[in-house]
Amino acid sequence: MIGLKEKISIIMPAHNEAGRIASNIEETAKTFNEFGCDWEIILIDDGSEDNTYEIAKSLIAKYPERLIVKKNRFNLGKGRAIKKALHYVSGNYILFLDADLDLHPIQFQTLFDIMRLNNADVVIGSKLHPNSVVIYPWHRRIICLVYFCLIKLLFGLPCRDTQTGLKLFKTDALRKVLPRLLVRRFAFDIELLVNISRLGYKIVDAPLAYLPQKRFGWINLRAIVKTGLDTLAVFIRARVLKYYDRIDYYRHKNLAKEFRRMRK
Repeated sequence: MIGLKEKISIIMPAHNEAGRIASNIEETAKTFNEFGCDWEIILIDDGSEDNTYEIAKSLIAKYPERLIVKKNRFNLGKGRAIKKALHYVSGNYILFLDADLDLHPIQFQTLFDIMRLNNADVVIGSKLHPNSVVIYPWHRRIICLVYFCLIKLLFGLPCRDTQTGLKLFKTDALRKVLPRLLVRRFAFDIELLVNISRLGYKIVDAPLAYLPQKRFGWINLRAIVKTGLDTLAVFIRARVLKYYDRIDYYRHKNLAKEFRRMRK
C-alpha cells in the first residue's frame, strides 16, 4: 500500500497519557502493520506524574524489537525527549507523532507520498494547508495564523504551520540538525526547521486531518509568552549573533585540523 521498503522510526513523546497510551500504541502498531512496512516506536515518557511509563513498558513483550520505551525523570520538554529518542532510532525515516493521537498515524501515507513526489527531506503536517480538515476553536485559529505570519516575517520558512506534531524526516537530515539545537520546549520546532532550512534541506508541507480527542481548555498565556520569547531568541541567534553559522565554521576548522594531523 505505502510503497516503502526502508524502515520507519516513530518518535512518540508522552506526558501524563496513562488513560490512553496503551490503546494509542496499539492503534499505531496496527496502522503500520497494515501499511506493510518495517517500523519501530520509540516512546519517551517526559517525566509523567502518572503511570504512563509503566503501561507503555508493559506492551514491550507484545512488540519485541518494535517498541522501545524510555523515561526522563523530570519534564524536560519536547526537544530533550526527541534528542533522547534519536539515540535509539534505526530507521531510514523518522516520524514525529504526538502520543495523544489527535493526528492519526494513517496520515503518514500522505506525508510519505508528498516527500517522494517532491523529493523532499522534510514534510510538515499543516493545519493551515487549504486541504486540511481541522476541528479547532476560532481563537486558536487566529493565534496559529498570527504566529505563522510572525515566523514568515522573521525566518521565511517554506511551510505554513511549524507547531503541528506530525512531521516526517529523512533520518540523515535530522541527525545532522539536532545537535545544533538549544531550545528544549516552546520554540523547539522553530529552531529545528530554521536549521533544517539553513543547511539546504528541502521542506514542504502537507494537508492533515486534525481531530482532537479532548476538549480545548483556556489558552495558556504563559505558554504563548514563552513561545514568543524562545522564538525571538532563535531569531537573535540566527540573524544577529550568527550562532548557527559559527557552529559550522568551527566544525569545518576542527575537521581541517584533524585532516592535517592525519596527513603528518
